Amino acid sequence: MKWNELEEFTLAALSRAFKNRQVSPVEITEACLARIERLDRILNAFITLTPERALADARRAEQEITRGDWRGPLHGVPIAIKDIFATRGIRTTCGSRVLRDWIPTDDATVVRRLAQAGIVLLGKLNMSEFAYAGIHPDFGPPRNPWNLDRFTGGSSGGSGAAVAAALCFGSLGTDTGGSIRGPAAHCAIVGLKPTYGLVSRAGVIPLSWSLDHVGPMARTVKDAAFLLDAITGFDPADPTSADAPRGRGRPRSLQTLAKEVRRLRVGVLGEFLGEGTAPEVAARVRAAVTALEPHVGGVEAVALPHTEEIIPAWSAICYAEASAYHESTLARRPEDFGDQVRERLQVGLAVPAVQYLQAQRVRRMVISDFAALFERVDLLVLPTMLAEAPTIAAATASGSWMALRDRIRSTAPFNLAGLPAVSVPCGFTDSGLPVGLQIAGARFADRIVLAAAHVYEQATGWWKRRPTLTRASTAMAP
Repeated sequence: MKWNELEEFTLAALSRAFKNRQVSPVEITEACLARIERLDRILNAFITLTPERALADARRAEQEITRGDWRGPLHGVPIAIKDIFATRGIRTTCGSRVLRDWIPTDDATVVRRLAQAGIVLLGKLNMSEFAYAGIHPDFGPPRNPWNLDRFTGGSSGGSGAAVAAALCFGSLGTDTGGSIRGPAAHCAIVGLKPTYGLVSRAGVIPLSWSLDHVGPMARTVKDAAFLLDAITGFDPADPTSADAPRGRGRPRSLQTLAKEVRRLRVGVLGEFLGEGTAPEVAARVRAAVTALEPHVGGVEAVALPHTEEIIPAWSAICYAEASAYHESTLARRPEDFGDQVRERLQVGLAVPAVQYLQAQRVRRMVISDFAALFERVDLLVLPTMLAEAPTIAAATASGSWMALRDRIRSTAPFNLAGLPAVSVPCGFTDSGLPVGLQIAGARFADRIVLAAAHVYEQATGWWKRRPTLTRASTAMAP
């Protein structure tokens, strides 16, 4: 297998090929490592590459599959994960000088579950420092495969770039205000923020305890569903872990659930298609709603109350909880944080308790608003991001935090309420940059959200379009 043939496979297709012994995990892993060697010098998606571990995982998977011990759809599949998950014996930096040389002694729960599913671990992926939007200069920004001058989105930016460029077949990211869905939208892949508590966060370095979510990033919805199935489940090591109610959130095939999608009522959050949203993005999302409409039970316009209060509440909670976690390290080693993250942490230390508690009061109202809305409709659709990917210079400029908060206006509400939301590609702007459609649902309706995204994805075929890396990156690939 040549390094430039990997784009032919989705995770699901590769899994079938492994099971039928048409290709081998070792062959595919070697091709992935060769592709990373040629392309990542320009994409900067990886922080730590683990070729020896990957090849050992691949050889073990190949032996197990050959003797008939197939573990499931992830067995032998090369995966890379955001560098925020603790990995035993492999450094975990969180994109910061603070943890530049930290080597955990235990795996995060989701890493252990992926290992039990038989994945091949290629390494750890680049990210915003401590998932707090700023890029530490020690690591530099990942580059968007669709345009190397453009940002991938944060904070799971390395995951977005690596999956889009076929450096790996899936990834895990974290999402506090849109950090899975934003890179997914900007890189034309699928990213799911699950229901709060559905996926364990034990062994994951927190940004904001009550807003953080762990979820899959992959080329297709089906690929993301396979990853979700592997990492879902109650974990006593995570005090926020939840057991999904019987009959909801449990693995059911997307094809089976597609029959239910035909009966669902879909609400369009029109406030995210007007002022504040780039016209090209709004146009692509409207077209996506038109394409989805024949496949569901009905579409209607809806509105979410208290939208003006959501981002201030989210910000107060995120600022306060992030600074509480980093308070001791910030006092001892302020120079090891990047400028942007250090400034945000210092601001967070000044958030008064009254403001934090008022933000939690807004959260309760928002949760109630969503519950009432989901009595009327089954799903909500809206843009994932409100503009195309910014340039790297604009995204990393000093003072860009306010612009970021404006950009997450359509994603952060679902973190505040803890609801499942997925981004699926829905087209491209005139300049060739991806646009994402966001589909959200009620608590523990993760599988229905994925099923609706799968129906749309298969009806439109945007997932088949792959980035052509620019002449600069091709020239570096012998």
